[in-house]
Amino acid sequence: MRIRVRNATRGVELAAAAGAAETSRERRTGLLRHEQLEPGDGLWISPCEAVHTFGMKFPIDVVFLSRKRKVLKIKENVVPRRIAVCLRAHSVLELPAGTVAATRTAPGDILEFLPA
Repeated sequence: MRIRVRNATRGVELAAAAGAAETSRERRTGLLRHEQLEPGDGLWISPCEAVHTFGMKFPIDVVFLSRKRKVLKIKENVVPRRIAVCLRAHSVLELPAGTVAATRTAPGDILEFLPA
């Protein structure tokens, strides 16, 4: 399933065609099989409160979300071989590095998920 992710608070698009990790296997694999993320790509993982970049070849921005898709915490430019955690999170949005800064997304913002 592909989704469009929009920051409703700021009126900007974070991802035009993000994937959704719907199964346990998809959540475990995440972005490990990708060579890179193009602008407009991403991956939404739910449920999820922690991600790792072991085995990845590129940095990512990590956005932790509440059940109501409120941004709780952001980790920008997470390089390979790192862990990012937010125990209060219900889900995580992984984006190409630089997306958070470019869209000025911040904790407290509300995200919308729409069909791609």
